[in-house]
Amino acid sequence: MRKVEMEQTMNKKSSNAQFQPLDSGLVPRFAGLPTFMRLPIAKPDEVDIALVGVPFDGGTTNRTGARHGPREIRNQSSLVRRVHHVTGISPFDRIRCGDCGDAPINPLDLNASLDSIKRFFAEIHILRALAVKGPVGFIHFDAHSDTYDSFFGNRYNHGTPFRRAIEEDLLDPKRMIQIGIRGAISDASNYDFARDAGVRIVFIEEFTERGPQSVMAEARQLVGENPTYVSFDIDALDPSIAPGTGTPEIGGITTREAQALVRLLDGIDIIGADLVEVSPPLDPTGATALAGATLMFELLCVMVSA
Repeated sequence: MRKVEMEQTMNKKSSNAQFQPLDSGLVPRFAGLPTFMRLPIAKPDEVDIALVGVPFDGGTTNRTGARHGPREIRNQSSLVRRVHHVTGISPFDRIRCGDCGDAPINPLDLNASLDSIKRFFAEIHILRALAVKGPVGFIHFDAHSDTYDSFFGNRYNHGTPFRRAIEEDLLDPKRMIQIGIRGAISDASNYDFARDAGVRIVFIEEFTERGPQSVMAEARQLVGENPTYVSFDIDALDPSIAPGTGTPEIGGITTREAQALVRLLDGIDIIGADLVEVSPPLDPTGATALAGATLMFELLCVMVSA
């Protein structure tokens, strides 16, 4: 799809010696099977964190192409190295992590794809499963709120997922913050649902004025110590940096700011995360997919830092 999921699986494993990236000193980065971060292919019950692709962009109303995102992120993630240069964390030495493949999809049938994706994730933990004990907190980096009601009479599309998640009691809107929102809207009421539900929206102008430290201090206080899900839409980045996305909005955050934001998630009880909306056909340089792969590594590091 449009997305790569990073989910904590139920079973903790005692050894992770076999779940290591290929050694670039032995196998060149351009060689070998293209897996996420050059990790081995694995089954969900073999790992602590499963990296999974969803090669699907059904329900998109404008520029398509994100169905190719997981494959290109795999390619670009060959540049991911083992140790975070700031924290010194090597996530692969702390947990078992593997590439658990892609969810099956039907490119001609949106509803059939939603069903098959749900079945595929039954053994892992997508949002519906993560929220089985009650709605979870949510930290959302995006240019768009994605809390509209419908497009073209369809309630399931790229602009509505978090409205549906709130309605289904998967997300606690009072423990939900959206950061980097910007761009003209089609109607003055577009944000009414989110605001009325209690969602905290940080528009890009406020983010620019306050900076990552202040905004993330608020985010940490808002979600508290309870389970939290993180979603990073690549269009949160400025399109001059990441043009390969379906709905670009100028005036976005930089990759350096994005890294700072993700690092400030450290200590939050993150039970799952995703990186979405990378559309490789719209960026033949690969820079957008590289940004996505790097942010996946940043997310992985904070998920295992506790």
